[in-house]
Amino acid sequence: MSQLITEEIKAKAEYYQGDAICQEKSKFLLTEMGLPNGLLPLHDIVECGYVKDTGFVWLKQKKSITHKFEKIGKLVSYATEVTAYVEPKKIKKLTGVKSKELLVWITLNEITVDDPPTGKISFKTPTGLFRTFPISAFEVEGEVKEVKEGVVEVKEV
Repeated sequence: MSQLITEEIKAKAEYYQGDAICQEKSKFLLTEMGLPNGLLPLHDIVECGYVKDTGFVWLKQKKSITHKFEKIGKLVSYATEVTAYVEPKKIKKLTGVKSKELLVWITLNEITVDDPPTGKISFKTPTGLFRTFPISAFEVEGEVKEVKEGVVEVKEV
C-alpha cells in the first residue's frame, strides 16, 4: 500500500536525493524524535523527504531489502518505498515494513518508545497485536557520518 509522493508534497518537504545524504538525514530525524537510529537500515536510498508541519516522512530505495536485527534474531522486510508520520517517540501510519513471525510476514504500522523511558520499544500491527523489545537492539553504534554539501565526513564516536 504505497502512498503517492506528489510534487505538491515534495514542495512542502525537506527533500533530498542520494544515498549518503538520505542515510544521514533519516538517522538524524530518528534521533531527533527520540527513536533508535537503526530502525531504518535501508540501502541505496534514491530519495527521502520530511514534511515538518505534518510529520510525514518517506524514503525510497532502489530495491526492497530484508534485514536481520541480530540482537533479537528478527527479520524485517523494507519495501522500495517506506512512509510514515513521525512525532516524538512514535512512528504512526507506517507503510512498507513487515516483520517475520514464525512463518508469516506481519505488517507493522506503529512503533513507540516507552515514555517515561524504560529502555523498551513496541511494534504494533494493524490488528492491535504488538511485540516489545529492548531499544538497544535497534541502535547503530560506532561512527557517525556528517554530510555537508556532498562531502561525507566520518567521525569516530
